[in-house]
Amino acid sequence: MQRVCFQLQVKPDRLHEYAERHRAVWPEMLAALKRSGWNNYSLFLRQDGLLIGYVEVESLEKAQAAMDAEPINATWQEQMGEFFVDLEGARPDTGFVELQEVFHLEDQLAAVEPSSTHTSQN
Repeated sequence: MQRVCFQLQVKPDRLHEYAERHRAVWPEMLAALKRSGWNNYSLFLRQDGLLIGYVEVESLEKAQAAMDAEPINATWQEQMGEFFVDLEGARPDTGFVELQEVFHLEDQLAAVEPSSTHTSQN
């Protein structure tokens, strides 16, 4: 499973509307995301418009391609595109900046030999 974290910048004057639109995403869009392999998908919005997204996919490229084949996605991306700065003509679902993962607790715990871990008992 690939863990993907990304960032976008929401226009400061559109923060409230952007958040409102995500309180009740169209059911067809939710179903399309699930069919396309977007799992454990979350968006986090800071007061200055910094948007951080997180999703787990088998492959980001395949998940994006699957969403591209969903008719509802073109409409959603067109409407959401107006909320962002610096997309340079890209859609929000492809114009984001992907962040590099530098730590994941479960991966590191799994790499530690059980015999080398110490637990304290009280």
